[in-house]
Amino acid sequence: MPMSQTAASSIIDFLSIVEQLKRTKRTGWVNSGVAAPESIADHMYRMSIMAMLIQDNALDRTKCIKMALVHDLAEALVGDITPFDGIGKQEKAARERQAMREIVQTLGNSEVAQEIESLWLEYEHDTSEEAHLVHDLDKCEMIQQAMEYEASDHKQLDSFFNTTRGIFKHPQVQSWVEEIY
Repeated sequence: MPMSQTAASSIIDFLSIVEQLKRTKRTGWVNSGVAAPESIADHMYRMSIMAMLIQDNALDRTKCIKMALVHDLAEALVGDITPFDGIGKQEKAARERQAMREIVQTLGNSEVAQEIESLWLEYEHDTSEEAHLVHDLDKCEMIQQAMEYEASDHKQLDSFFNTTRGIFKHPQVQSWVEEIY
């Protein structure tokens, strides 16, 4: 088997890890008492759709979509750790780095494993214009969801909006945010 291919058993093992993203509810919504909170996978999926909607020739849109798909992949093993969970940023980062090592090892030394790890690291370190955009999308998707939960669950979720005011950098995302606020 060529190095660039990954064994079917490794892919099935990897997909079983990814399945945890479908089962794990986003902590912020659970802690806010949302009746049927979205999963991590739900969040990542809508972010990927949002990345498809970006109209910016200066960005590699395909890379943005892929980055949105993998940006929370480590949470399949460590869960959705929020700033209110009593775990410091450095500890959270260390747990997520270790989780990504384990996840990437599942796929062996394949090209796709290296691509996933590279995209995740680029996002984590915010080292490209694409990573900047995906960070914007991460927070924009969160406040879009907060707006929807406020309507469906009749909740006040001001803290989600307050933590994002003034942080958006990409002009198209800023226009979406203005509609949400």
